[in-house]
Amino acid sequence: MSDNDYLTLDEVCKILDKSPTTIKRYARENLLSSEQNGEELSFNKDEVMRYLAFSERLG
Repeated sequence: MSDNDYLTLDEVCKILDKSPTTIKRYARENLLSSEQNGEELSFNKDEVMRYLAFSERLG
């Protein structure tokens, strides 16, 4: 996968309209899988978009 297939914490926060603390909790609770790259978390873009679609369906 290329770097374009991954999103930063800030990008995920904007897409999901959640705080960094919430996104980190989602990662910790395996609601969103993440990869630790040094100090930075990265998230698979496809998975984030699936989570967004699922959460929109739930209301």
